[in-house]
Amino acid sequence: MGHEDAVYLAKLAEQAERYEEMVENMKIVASEDRDLTVEERNLLSVAYKNVIGARRASWRIVTSIEQKEESKGNSTQVKLIKEYRQKIEAELAKICEDILEVLDQHLIPSAKSGESKVFYHKIVNRKGDYHRYLAEFAVGDKRKDSADKSLDAYKAATEVAQTELPPTHPIRLGLALNFSVFYYEILNAPDQACHLAKQAFDDAIAELDTLSEESYKDSTLIMQLLRDNLTLWTSSDAEAAPAASNAPEAAAPAAEDKPAETATEEEAKASE
Repeated sequence: MGHEDAVYLAKLAEQAERYEEMVENMKIVASEDRDLTVEERNLLSVAYKNVIGARRASWRIVTSIEQKEESKGNSTQVKLIKEYRQKIEAELAKICEDILEVLDQHLIPSAKSGESKVFYHKIVNRKGDYHRYLAEFAVGDKRKDSADKSLDAYKAATEVAQTELPPTHPIRLGLALNFSVFYYEILNAPDQACHLAKQAFDDAIAELDTLSEESYKDSTLIMQLLRDNLTLWTSSDAEAAPAASNAPEAAAPAAEDKPAETATEEEAKASE
């Protein structure tokens, strides 16, 4: 299939909300090892975001149901739910491993040598995200491996972003947002999460007058999410800490059925 046909079919699949087919068509485009256009980057991002997002949502729902049935002692239902959850996890793992392969073998090498350096920052950021998604449901050594790879990817992306991008840039802010969520939810390290989020927010506030008009909406929305997370995390820590203690204790990740949830860059719906 030719390049133009693959792009056209990806757009058609998006309109039809057939995101798995959208992914397959954009993999053809990505495998050509050349710089993607802005439109092609958007298509690739939307495709993977939807196939991964749908399964992450399903996993959270099924996990919540599994916990409720366990609390009721319904072992037969729990066995069925566990098998169903593992099926979703296998699908999610395959998709995440798939996009990581596309990033490592095609997109990152091409972006390094091309003109779209900003996109390079973003896709390195995405590597951390996809490993984080795997760590959300993996257990044992697999969870540790995914968490370690996610941490390495986030650190590498942060080093590049802090060198190349201003504190108000939406990519740098989005990276800080997702990295802080990784610390809080995967590493169970609320102190590091709050420090990272607060530093990113404060650095951006200090240079707010330099923010470009085209980035204003995306950047300020991500800054709001950083502040929302800080509010949530500090209030959670305060509630979890013993009354006699002044030091906040590590709080569990926000439950999915609670109104207050940790926000990531996905909620910002920033332009890709």
